[in-house]
Amino acid sequence: MNTREIVETYGKTHIYMVGMDDNPQPKHIEVIIKSIKHDNIFSGGKRHYEIVKPFLPADAIWIEIKAPIDEVMAEYSRLIQEDKVIVSFVSGDPFFFGFASTVRKHLLGVGMKVFPYFNSLQMFAHREQIAYENMHAVSVTGRPWHELDRALLEYHPLIGVLTDHVHTPDAIAKRMMEYHLDKDYTMRVAEHLGNPDEEKIYKIYSIEEISRMSFKRPNCVLLFKAPHCNRQRPAVGIPDTEFLLLDDRAKMITKAPIRTIDLSLLELHNSRSFWDIGACTGSISIEARRQYPHLHIRAFEVREECETIIQSNARLHSAPGIDLHIGDFLNTTIEENTIVDAVFIGGHSGKLKEMVRKIVPHLDSLNGKIVFNSVSEESCKLFREAVEENGLKLHSKMNITLDQYNPITILCATGKHYV
Repeated sequence: MNTREIVETYGKTHIYMVGMDDNPQPKHIEVIIKSIKHDNIFSGGKRHYEIVKPFLPADAIWIEIKAPIDEVMAEYSRLIQEDKVIVSFVSGDPFFFGFASTVRKHLLGVGMKVFPYFNSLQMFAHREQIAYENMHAVSVTGRPWHELDRALLEYHPLIGVLTDHVHTPDAIAKRMMEYHLDKDYTMRVAEHLGNPDEEKIYKIYSIEEISRMSFKRPNCVLLFKAPHCNRQRPAVGIPDTEFLLLDDRAKMITKAPIRTIDLSLLELHNSRSFWDIGACTGSISIEARRQYPHLHIRAFEVREECETIIQSNARLHSAPGIDLHIGDFLNTTIEENTIVDAVFIGGHSGKLKEMVRKIVPHLDSLNGKIVFNSVSEESCKLFREAVEENGLKLHSKMNITLDQYNPITILCATGKHYV
């Protein structure tokens, strides 16, 4: 069932969203339940149920909020169509990375009233007496690492992190250590905020020590930029000598000056997603990751021996979050609705036309760009033909000679509707 639908409510409130903390005796819950005209239908996670159970009517119906969320939304939709009222219990502020946003996304137009509570990061800041108006908050609760990686690479002074059973404080610490970001920040961890018997805050441990600890759930994390850390986003053009190479072959890396031009032509500051095809050492992906932390990057490389090289270079240059695919790009499954804004072709194994043909259905027709470095007249001709055959536009052509290396022609093609 497609639960993303418009629910006609005629002005009636069908969902009451009640925020709460981890206090086992929440004084406000009973008051709110008594003040609401409801149909004895209640909802929330397992932990919420254990806390609110004493306040529920004996004949209460409970809908557990759990994955897959589409099934929960389908049940909500069915009840609302029957003109039923649902009372949902959620953690903290329902609109702060919360369930209310999920409901708004799936049930358009539903009548909803919210009783917010302090979210856990607010409570953590209160406990530590920290001004949090400039806190950069991210959630990895049921989400990938991307936004936390981005926050770390943007060097925000204060980062608040909502965790889950996978993205735990110790897992965060291990990831920061893996990518050499642990010396830039100090970490504090809070458990069971709001629970007078179990609340605990850890603030005297190093990130290395936290990586070896385990924590009770629910918990959250505050990351403080270290006072001695003055690191900012690195300058464009990481020196070639700072990358591990394939068989120590200096020609098997896109040189820093060429790399800088390639990334400039791709206009990654205006892009959301980027593919690096023929990644080899990963230099293009790594440079893009460090300069544009918001990007979702997929790197493709056919040679198995490059997997370790790319991963090692990514760790060396603090570039987490590159989605690496080892194998022939032409045999790699790309999700049907995937859209990419920028593509760099660094290697094609004689199948340049086939690559472009595979890229085009996924290339954003308005803003998409493909950049290719040609080292021969033949490959230059093939790329031009591929551009024409697939309805793209040749946006620019640039001839570059660098030191003793062979001349390179940098070609940039754009989507068919690019302006």
